[in-house]
Amino acid sequence: MDQRVIEKIVAEVISRLQGSAAKERTIPIAVSARHCHLSQHDLEALFGAGYELTKKKDLSQPGQFAANETITIVGPRGSLENVRILGPARSLTQVEVSRTDAVKLGSKPPLRQSGDINGSAPITLVGPKGSIYKKAGLIIAQAHIHMSPDDAAEFAVNNGEYVSVEVGGQRPVTFGNVLIRVSPRYQLEMHVDTDEANATWIEGNTCGRIRKQKDRDHLVPLETGIETPPPFPAETAKESARILEKAKTSIFSGLLTQRDVQNCLNDELVVDKQTIITPLARDTAREMGISIKMIETKGAKK
Repeated sequence: MDQRVIEKIVAEVISRLQGSAAKERTIPIAVSARHCHLSQHDLEALFGAGYELTKKKDLSQPGQFAANETITIVGPRGSLENVRILGPARSLTQVEVSRTDAVKLGSKPPLRQSGDINGSAPITLVGPKGSIYKKAGLIIAQAHIHMSPDDAAEFAVNNGEYVSVEVGGQRPVTFGNVLIRVSPRYQLEMHVDTDEANATWIEGNTCGRIRKQKDRDHLVPLETGIETPPPFPAETAKESARILEKAKTSIFSGLLTQRDVQNCLNDELVVDKQTIITPLARDTAREMGISIKMIETKGAKK
């Protein structure tokens, strides 16, 4: 074969490979500063009976917002003022801080997925109308990625899967053990805390690239006791429509868990009045904007 033809073919192959790499989709990364989620009961204890949060600004995840209200959190050795409350109110109170914040407080919160506060660190919350002591609720949030089912299909990942994320810039780094969270109501975004962001100079429009984890034996597992969601399949449009139609008529009975809510593609979950709903299921439904309707029925099957 003519040398010029060979060179042309090689150049074309290289060009295509470079073009493919350039088109690789990235994940926007957001920095999650210290904040808290309050139950309505605790909100009223801190701000007064019947109090409701007022919106300061919407957050990237639909239905979530940063409230104008702030509180002070107090640990064994110190305190942090003006800690932002995120709304809407949840069924359980949870405070998320960085490791540096924890040192200032004199606390030792565990690394947890949001919503898993059983056995976590205690914390005192102080508001304008009162203060409360929580035996558990203080955590350091596990790095995670929110994405829609379409995003999950494009990245070839599943709900509940752990991946690595490569981040370039002045201090290139690879985050391991990053949790994938999939929902039709999620906006594509990776969340890291302020310690992680400062250590790697994450700011502004920083993005990362997902990499499959070939070997997870070296990774530190999350704390036990969490309701781990099953893989979320990359559905075709036809299959998604079928599941959505089924979700409109399905009635849950027995035990409604977080995974049931995460796999729901409808705005409403209908459950039998005898159904036991876990706290994580209620929190997840609130986060995803799913209402839970209870009805009287007999012989309902999950």
